[in-house]
Parts: sequence; C-alpha cells; structure tokens
Amino acid sequence: MTPRDASDDASDTPDETPDASRWSDLDRPPLNATALRRALLREGELWTSLDVVPATGSTNTDLAARADELPEGAVLVAEEQSSGRGRLDRRWTAPARSGLFFSVLLKPGADVPVERWGWLPLLTGVAVATGLSRAAGVDTALKWPNDLLVTVGGEERKAGGILAERAGTAGAGVVVGVGINVTLRADELPVPGAGSLALAGAATTDRDPLLRAVLRSLDRWYTDWRDAQGDPAASGLQETYAAGCATLGRKVRAELPGDRSITGEAVAVDGDGRLVLATGDGVQEPVGAGDIVHVRGV
Repeated sequence: MTPRDASDDASDTPDETPDASRWSDLDRPPLNATALRRALLREGELWTSLDVVPATGSTNTDLAARADELPEGAVLVAEEQSSGRGRLDRRWTAPARSGLFFSVLLKPGADVPVERWGWLPLLTGVAVATGLSRAAGVDTALKWPNDLLVTVGGEERKAGGILAERAGTAGAGVVVGVGINVTLRADELPVPGAGSLALAGAATTDRDPLLRAVLRSLDRWYTDWRDAQGDPAASGLQETYAAGCATLGRKVRAELPGDRSITGEAVAVDGDGRLVLATGDGVQEPVGAGDIVHVRGV
C-alpha cells in the first residue's frame, strides 16, 4: 500500500473548532487532497480535477449542478454526506470519514450510443470491486444492479452502492456516485444487512490508497468501454460483470414498478445490462429496473 504523504499540512483542510479537530478520531484521519491530486491528475488520463470537501448534502447533487461548466473527469469527494442517496431515493448516511463518498462526472458523448449508457453503473460496480479487491484484499461481489457485497461472519452484507444520474444540458453527462463503508463498526451499522471493509477483514482501511485504487480501476474500465463504443461484450465488461455478480445462479424476487413482482432464477445479464430471470413457467423475462431480493442460493 502507498503510505500517506507526509507533506500534507493543515492548509489542505478548513479550520475546525477544537471539538471537531481533524484528528478527533485517530482511526479516521482525513483524506490527503494534495497527494490524491498528485497521484491521479495526469495529462492524457481521465481524471481532470479532484476536490475534497469536509461535508455536503450530496456529492451527486453538487457535481450535477456544475456538469455544464466542468470537463469530463471531475471528481468530488466528501468526508461526510448528510443527504446521500441510493437507488429508489433511499438515504445513505454514515459517520464522518468512515467511508468513501464521492461522485465522478462522465461525458461519453458521441463515442458511445446513448442506449449503452445504462451500463455505466454496472461498469462502476466492476471497477470498484476490482479496485477494492486489489487494494484492501477483501473479496467483493456485485448484487445486480449496483450494490457492493462483502462477507462478514459468513453472511453477505452490503458495504457500498452506486447511483448514476443524467446531468447537464440535455443530459449530455452522467454523474456516478459511489458510497463505500470502510471503517464502519458493528454498533454503527444503519441496518442489520449492512457491512464494511473493516468488518470484512480488510488488509488496510487507509482511505487514500483505497480511493486511488478505485479511481484508477474506474479509469481503465471506462476507457476500454468507451474505446469499444460502449459495447459490453467487446470491452469485456459483460463477461466480467457476470463473473462477479452474486445475483446470478440464485433464486430472486424482482419487485417492479407498479407493485408487481417476479420470482425466478437469475440466469444472465443481457447485452442491455438487464437481469434475465427464468420463471417457474419456463419464461425468461428481462428486468431493467426494480429492487432485487436474494431469496436463496441455487
């Protein structure tokens, strides 16, 4: 792991009161914005700017508001979010500096047909899982479409989530938000099914190298996908997502809009990123939106 840069000084973070000192929780030091920029902002690569703020409502909301003025590759990181959102407008909250909460601005433009942009949250899931597995030494899996799972005490737990939203004039960009529980302790879990990298036995919980690993992984996957004109097969994305998807091969219940539900075995992720369910009557039905509940292993 790359050590924290010792050249960081107090000028990288706003002044705080003694009761809210940057070292008030020694297990949760602040991110080093200077070192992150030096490591990630390089000419010819995806990331063009990186800002770390002590707190905000939602990094997705903040970045989306500036989507027209910012170039592709802008990254906004918050040490704490008060109004973080997941899919279906679910709230995402966690103690300050206990995780990685960030959003990135992507503009596939004419390189990728708009109908393939729906792969971006799945692509981000693959990139995050790959980066964390390498940097933290934790086996991670993906629950369709965009939950990150780790194993805690022999049980699958949700340790992260991804939310992609169109942004900018005429929806010319996509803001992808990522939330990952890093040092969340058992008594801090918001729900019984939640987890964190620390609870899963991560080799490191230093957020600086973890964030660098995730963003570098996202750069590689996004660049390959864009170079392939968003083709999930040609870029290797579809195969890799399926290999790391804990939903496939299981009996699941898809809770769909309009109070409708389907139960069946998840057998594939199709070329449009939809989850294909084989129902009891022999029909294969693709699901493009909805909440997926893992019923049992198959």
